[in-house]
Amino acid sequence: MFSNIILTIKNDTERTMSTRPVIAITLGDPCGIGPEVVAKALSSREIYNVCVPLVVGSITAMEQGIKIADASLAIRKVGSISSVKSLPGEISVIDTGWIPLDSIQMGKISADAGRASVEWVKYAAQLCLDGEVDAIATAPIHKEAVILAGYKEVGHMEILQAMTQAPQVATMLISGILRVVHLTTHRPLSEAANAVTKENVLAKITLTNDSFKQWGFKSARIGVAALNPHASDGGLLGSEESEAIEPAIREASAQGINVVGPVPADTIFHQAIKGDYDVVLAMYHDQGHIPIKVYGFEQSISVNLGLPLTRTSVDHGTAFDIAGKGIAQATSMIEAIKLAASIASGDGMI
Repeated sequence: MFSNIILTIKNDTERTMSTRPVIAITLGDPCGIGPEVVAKALSSREIYNVCVPLVVGSITAMEQGIKIADASLAIRKVGSISSVKSLPGEISVIDTGWIPLDSIQMGKISADAGRASVEWVKYAAQLCLDGEVDAIATAPIHKEAVILAGYKEVGHMEILQAMTQAPQVATMLISGILRVVHLTTHRPLSEAANAVTKENVLAKITLTNDSFKQWGFKSARIGVAALNPHASDGGLLGSEESEAIEPAIREASAQGINVVGPVPADTIFHQAIKGDYDVVLAMYHDQGHIPIKVYGFEQSISVNLGLPLTRTSVDHGTAFDIAGKGIAQATSMIEAIKLAASIASGDGMI
């Protein structure tokens, strides 16, 4: 049965004697499955074997997540990083302030919930930028709720880019051996096509290569997807390949980057799963998301490139349709935390 014990720690300077990285975990939109999947993930002993988890959010939302998950977990309220413990069955939580639960409803869009979810992310990111934690792993936020709360940036990556003023960022999805970086993400398809320029493609190839070097790849094999069917069939089906993608690949190759393409999108992901590439650069959101989710929906995760901090995330939404029912799967949350720990430990990609 659900067990909920709140332990308030005051003036506790003892730190867990461990070389494991501290990972700040945000709860996502409290009207969705975020708190539930965090509770289920932190019920897994394997998390405590690789990191010191710290929840950033609210005691109230974490309590609700534990109850929905029917998990036997105690809550340790901490006021500073020095108070964080790493004990299976006990969750350290920094409570940043909360709205009463009677002001929101599970499975419903709420400006209050959107505001809370964004502020939790910003709080966790600041901890990381200040060196208080080693990385962050995020549960899903709801874009409509974020907009209702008055924010211009709708996704985690956009929020963190605006916060850190990072000049060039990207999202990489991971599902097993398949890794996909996106040229663009949250844009209408018409705008995404207009973003396929030589400069943009070259910048993302370079960013991808630099990130993989940081993760221990000496020369990552990068495959670049075409935008048009059949890679435009020699210009019959579009000009983006010859005018933008091919020139970017040539320039990147001249700089010593191991990159090939453009490869037709209906071929490149099959090749990547066979092991031909370490990562694929997709031209737009659905081109990259569909193969990732078909290949491994429940375990797929994401990591941001180009930020001055490590942030990983689940690769699913708030799932309002099942929020509060206790049936959400935590596999993606577990994998996101493990990847954050691996990168923070200097081990790179899992």
